Amino acid sequence: MVLAALGLPALPAQAAGYGTPTLALSASYLSGAVGASGDPTVDVTVAQSGADVSALTVSASASSKASVAGTGDVTVTGAGAVRRLAVTARGKGYTNLTVKVTGLGGKSATRTLSYAASAAVQNAAEARYFTGSADASAAVDVGGGYAVVADDESNVLRLYDRSRSGAPVKTWDFSSQLGVGKEVDIEGATRIGDTIYWTGSLGNNKDGEYKAPRNTVFTTTVSGSGAGAQLTYGRAYKKLREDLVAWDRANGNRYGFAAGTAAGEAPKQIDGFNVEGLEFAPGSTTTAYLGFRAPLAPAVPGGKALVVPVTNFDQVLASGAKAVFGAGIELDLGGLAVRDLRRNAAGQYLVLAGSWAADDNSDPYALYQWDGIAGHAPVKRADLPTTDPGGWEAIVDVPDLGAPGARVQLVTDSGSADLYGDGTEAKDLAHAEWKKARAAWFTLG
Repeated sequence: MVLAALGLPALPAQAAGYGTPTLALSASYLSGAVGASGDPTVDVTVAQSGADVSALTVSASASSKASVAGTGDVTVTGAGAVRRLAVTARGKGYTNLTVKVTGLGGKSATRTLSYAASAAVQNAAEARYFTGSADASAAVDVGGGYAVVADDESNVLRLYDRSRSGAPVKTWDFSSQLGVGKEVDIEGATRIGDTIYWTGSLGNNKDGEYKAPRNTVFTTTVSGSGAGAQLTYGRAYKKLREDLVAWDRANGNRYGFAAGTAAGEAPKQIDGFNVEGLEFAPGSTTTAYLGFRAPLAPAVPGGKALVVPVTNFDQVLASGAKAVFGAGIELDLGGLAVRDLRRNAAGQYLVLAGSWAADDNSDPYALYQWDGIAGHAPVKRADLPTTDPGGWEAIVDVPDLGAPGARVQLVTDSGSADLYGDGTEAKDLAHAEWKKARAAWFTLG
């Protein structure tokens, strides 16, 4: 029987064949920042049986808190099976966004995207956000615009695109090879050829307790570059702290290493013991510089930053040889300590200077240029902003410091920052996608 003969409207062709649309998000949690450029995005995969995917539309149909991001702040691009969804943050906080696919036959489906937005920062256009971890502590360039970034709260090394905000391209966790169940507290790194050297802080934990994994230096081997970079585990040495204490004792306890490593002594004190910088000496692939966050030398306000050369560092890692040290180098950084130390191929050094204290998110930071030679004074190149969340922690690489407009990328440790205004430290956030460290470019004066 024909429907028209009964006075009923005709159904669209194949209407009975349209299934309920499907909608899948590549992530259920997403982080952005007010005023940011290139925030992370989410892929939306859609389908509907009986319909061409080009006929499906995707949009945000509701927001639980429009002051953070409303439906009009959601942009969806693409017309195929996979669309790209971006959110422009309106204000700091959290909102649940309802993402809706509308198909043929009046059928639709929804999913919830939980979105978190952090506040605007200075020079927002120069900022990028590396998600998945908030506690960035060291970074090494691996070419092609990519860097491997360490985390002082875990032993995971993450590969990021330096130019984009978002999740790591690859991750590596060498805990099993290192034989540790807790964090090494990675704080410094440098690269020679295809070998990356990493060092733990070597100090006690914040409660003054000795934790063996922190007394670790190790190597990884790099193959490939850029997004194709791969890391393999090399070797480790776990007695550098003891070697340093013995050396200092043999030299009259000049730097107080024995006292700084004693039980009950917190590492982030002016007379504490905490390594945060690692780089090789000028023209050398054997002598490495250890840059200390604590102690200052002398350990009084206005004291100098301490750098200790390890003259056989290559053999320490290659064969487990006991470390041999050169005379300590004391740098005038205006009362600040070494937070990172990095050299370029031309032998130019940048020193990231910051406080020895634990409450350093608002304490001064500065960049100093140095030639790596003991007795030669470093020269300040820039004061760094301190009003935004996170402490400056890592230099990715060093540009030609003599070139006009030289730019350097720094990375923050944002682990103790309250990014979203709810009183939760970033390291304690429930979802990895909401954890993030900020990378920012600075032009050197």
